[in-house]
Amino acid sequence: MTSRTSDTGLAQLFLDRWSPRAFDQSDLPDADLATMLEAARWAPSSMNYQPWRFLYAKRGDENWERFLSFLVPFNRDWAQNSSALVYVISEKVMGERPSYTHSFDAGAAWAMMALQATMLGYVTHGMAGVDFPAAAESLGVPDSFKVEAAIAIGRMGDPATLPEKLRERESPSERKSRHEIAHAGNFKV
Repeated sequence: MTSRTSDTGLAQLFLDRWSPRAFDQSDLPDADLATMLEAARWAPSSMNYQPWRFLYAKRGDENWERFLSFLVPFNRDWAQNSSALVYVISEKVMGERPSYTHSFDAGAAWAMMALQATMLGYVTHGMAGVDFPAAAESLGVPDSFKVEAAIAIGRMGDPATLPEKLRERESPSERKSRHEIAHAGNFKV
């Protein structure tokens, strides 16, 4: 699917997953969304606490416009063509004490969702361009939880539907080398 490569035995799924912005506005069957959310459910978490929550709206449902309204205009312009929007929420406390891994754990769940979506032939794009206070208030998120990110899900669309400067970026990006991100022993810049 992509020209990305690895010099290890990495499964092709990891190379095929990327974050396009061009979506085709197609419907997302409930069963496919349920499968993606089920994948997220099985993510690892600290002490098996599972601090993640996922709030979603599907294109055209009663929550769609409200979910779109929390996105910054740049993201709203292209995400409006996706099939579903999902907000990732994490619980900041574990019982009566702070959770230091809630964001990490929610990120693991989102990654599982993204990989499952790829396996089903969908694409996903995570976004931090969100009006987080407005989203938390409108979605009824308690203070003990944090809105982490938004995710657009759908089928890949035609990049020609995007503004020209985004069309240029509409391809799988490369990654830093393994040697830049992983080191034996102490931290290195």
